[in-house]
Parts: sequence; structure tokens; C-alpha cells
Amino acid sequence: MSQEPASAPFTYSDVGATKGEFPPGYDHFRLRRRIGSGRALFEQAGAAILAYEMQRRTGIFVEAGTPTAEPGTELTVRLGLGPLGVTAPCRVVYVLDEPDRLGFAYGTLPGHPESGEELFAVEYDAADGSVYGVVAAFSRPGAWYTRVGGPIVRIIQRWFAGRYINAVRGRG
Repeated sequence: MSQEPASAPFTYSDVGATKGEFPPGYDHFRLRRRIGSGRALFEQAGAAILAYEMQRRTGIFVEAGTPTAEPGTELTVRLGLGPLGVTAPCRVVYVLDEPDRLGFAYGTLPGHPESGEELFAVEYDAADGSVYGVVAAFSRPGAWYTRVGGPIVRIIQRWFAGRYINAVRGRG
């Protein structure tokens, strides 16, 4: 994939909204699950997330324009099974690089079956040393088949969120 400036527009107008309050008109989703404890786990999980390991370890990663997430990087994931799979283009909107939060969010590009944004992060709770995996998204159907799939698509999205977090549980 090219590292040239992005040309395709996002398929939604609320770019960056996973940083705060999610916009109306979308399905909202947030999963925050404890994955362990300790600053070392936080750092390892954060590095794994930034290297697209949540997507790689769940088998949906296809390619990215940079080895680690950077704002503007385009990446492709493959959603679905076998011949029913769909290639889904995305672009990194922002990267979280805070003392107690690491991760990135990507937004959908034309050709993605959904329209919206998803955050992949890890959080460190200094009070007790707990480390949490976080997946949060706002989205709505971007293709006829995701509109038809309705609630099933949302169930699959939530199931995948759990798999994403499990992919960095105690790993780096």
C-alpha cells in the first residue's frame, strides 16, 4: 500500500469522534475488558495494537501502508468467510500515545461494508495496576448486505471485539 497522502474520502462525516462522545445516527459500541496487570503488559499490549496485532491475530489483516499505525495510514482488512468475504479499506484517523492509553482508531473508506470509526486501545489503571483492552465503535451499514444483515452484523461486530481484546491478553 502506498504511503502517499490519502485521496479517498472517509465514508462518514464524524471523523475523530471515537475520542469523545459518539455522534447520533450510528450504532454505538464499547467493550472494555481487563487483560491483566502491570506496566510491562500495558507497554507490550500497546505495541502489539499499534502493530495491527489485534487484526493479525484474529485473521482479518490484509495489509497496511506502514508497519505501525500512523495517522493517514491506509490499511485493508478482510471481513467474512471464504468466498463470502469482503475486503474492507480503512484509514488511521489518530494514534493514542498517552501515559496510560495506547492505541489507534481507523475510519472506513469507500468499499467498506460499514460506515464509521473503530478504536483499538489498551488502558493502564495506575490505582491498582490493571490493564484493560478497549474496542469502541460507532457505525451504520455502508452496503446493502450490511443493512439486510441488521442485528446479525452487530452481533458479529461485538463478538469480534472480544476476539480483538483476547488477541493481546498477556501477549506482546
